[in-house]
Amino acid sequence: MLIVDRIEDGFAVIEDEDKHFEAAVSELAEDVREGDAVILENGVYIKDISAAEKLRSEILKLQNDLWE
Repeated sequence: MLIVDRIEDGFAVIEDEDKHFEAAVSELAEDVREGDAVILENGVYIKDISAAEKLRSEILKLQNDLWE
């Protein structure tokens, strides 16, 4: 799963499990922000909605586990 870690100086730092790489901001869809899960489609990183929902679900479960 690709996650946009941060955007700075015209580049997005994208992490893929244990690796990080940079992509030019011009390679991101306009609505992509830091923390978004993305996929590469036709040379452009777009939001990966299904991965984002999975991440949200995992985070909510972790939060709920803290309160139990």
